[in-house]
Amino acid sequence: MKQPHATPVTQGADGTPAGQDPQGTTPAHLPPADLRAALTAELGGAARAWLDQALDEAAAHPGTHGPISVWELRLAEAGRRCGPAHVDAARVLVLHAARADTEALNRVYSQGTADERRAVLHALPHLVPGPDALPLVEDALRTNDTRLVGAALGPYAARHLDAHQWRHAVLKCLFTGVPLDHVADLDRRARADAELARMLADYAAERTAAGRTVPEDLHRVLALTESGPAAPGTADPHGKES
Repeated sequence: MKQPHATPVTQGADGTPAGQDPQGTTPAHLPPADLRAALTAELGGAARAWLDQALDEAAAHPGTHGPISVWELRLAEAGRRCGPAHVDAARVLVLHAARADTEALNRVYSQGTADERRAVLHALPHLVPGPDALPLVEDALRTNDTRLVGAALGPYAARHLDAHQWRHAVLKCLFTGVPLDHVADLDRRARADAELARMLADYAAERTAAGRTVPEDLHRVLALTESGPAAPGTADPHGKES
């Protein structure tokens, strides 16, 4: 197993570490301690000093203070300080240091830029143990912003989206061209899911009838639905999570 400092956090255009599979390498998948070690190893001196100060401030003054907290200001300037390749990781660490609760995450999401919204989605599995933040995931899945859709389908969605929502999220990825590598726990949740198989077959038939190509990812997930048995806790026959 690689040591944390060897884990790359440099990101491509979709927010995924460059040259890496999304699973296990985005800020949503890395434990915060490992994420900080990896990011610190890649930042230059000035950016590293800024990050250390931002995290210390967030830890010392969590919660909301006045119209806007100091850690929220740090979220806004993270891109300028750390660069676009590292901004998601830096923002997730600030949110974690500030111990942002669901109310704070909702505020940052609703008031923030698309990049800040993506960071909130990446931070959810580290900060919200239950389903309280699902409205943020659902909002991201309603957008046509493929980076938000990809970020929404991390470990938090894998744990808390019900079967109906999750199936439609998979189809949303196919519609919008989001690689299914972004869908956390895809193998387990798709396994032996007959309803998902039906939806995928219908979509493939529509594409074929219209003279369009069928995405390769569709064949991949369709093959998963044919394997089994279903993993415990995925879905019952009525499409509800157990």
